[in-house]
Amino acid sequence: MAPSWLFALALPVNPENRGAKVTGKGKTQMGLAMKRTLKLEQVFTTEKPIIGMVHLQALPGSPGYQAAQGMKTIIAAAVDDALRLIEGGVDGIQIENQGDWPFLKPQEIGFETVAAVAAIVTHLRAQHDLPMGINIHLNGVSQSLAIAAATDCQWVRAFELANAYISPSGLIEAAGPQALRYRRFLQAEEKIMIFGDFHVKHGSHQLVADKSLAEQARDVAAALADGIIVTGTRTGTAPCQEEITAIRNVVQLPLFIGSGLSQQNVEELLPLVDGAIVGSSFKVAGELRNPVDRSRVKRFMQAVRGIRQER
Repeated sequence: MAPSWLFALALPVNPENRGAKVTGKGKTQMGLAMKRTLKLEQVFTTEKPIIGMVHLQALPGSPGYQAAQGMKTIIAAAVDDALRLIEGGVDGIQIENQGDWPFLKPQEIGFETVAAVAAIVTHLRAQHDLPMGINIHLNGVSQSLAIAAATDCQWVRAFELANAYISPSGLIEAAGPQALRYRRFLQAEEKIMIFGDFHVKHGSHQLVADKSLAEQARDVAAALADGIIVTGTRTGTAPCQEEITAIRNVVQLPLFIGSGLSQQNVEELLPLVDGAIVGSSFKVAGELRNPVDRSRVKRFMQAVRGIRQER
């Protein structure tokens, strides 16, 4: 059984617990939770930051890679999408190898993927100072950390930081134990945040069916995530308000929506969380594989600014 001090990061924050005293290691861990919130505020200088997605085309080594066109075409598309997101007013950008379907499991992700993504991010970094993060499918957290360290990015996303689930690629196990040690090896603990999903989209979670969403959120917090990401059941679907509220009641870490936030639900859901990662909603016609639509980004960010002003 995990020591009780690990769960200080997941101490309920409802009114009944606000007066609870935590001592010893628990107090230290609560201090770490506050430190992570401060780190988020240092990276994003605004409330409720919106992170736009740059979905990369198929990279070298993946089945869909267009060798005749080469990396220049992939880089150009990423640069164009990043510019549209920035002109639309997003607060950060996350780069991921969305085109590498079907995705490899973490231990199978090759050097060619790390090299290609690092090359693309280097181009983006040379042109923009906006906060940037990395997500390597599927749950390639150590690979993401390597790219982030080499390109001065500020966070990585982990689909499964704690526990395990069944993805279309097979069993995906907790990345946290190895990733946290690798981040320490890179001396990047003060530079790169790890945002951890739980009950992540596009997967079966029968392996942890005996755990409630709140318990799974506690597990991600206990795995020393710098932030928690909550998603719907698949790409483009949003988590429900009840789930967000339940998670809010048991964790103190920054909470992000990781799928499905749109022009239609942003006023309902964004006030409940600390930020969001937005992909499909920013694309032409709302389709994942399309380029970013600058006008959709602008309309969305206008709504976000209105929500911020109401606080």
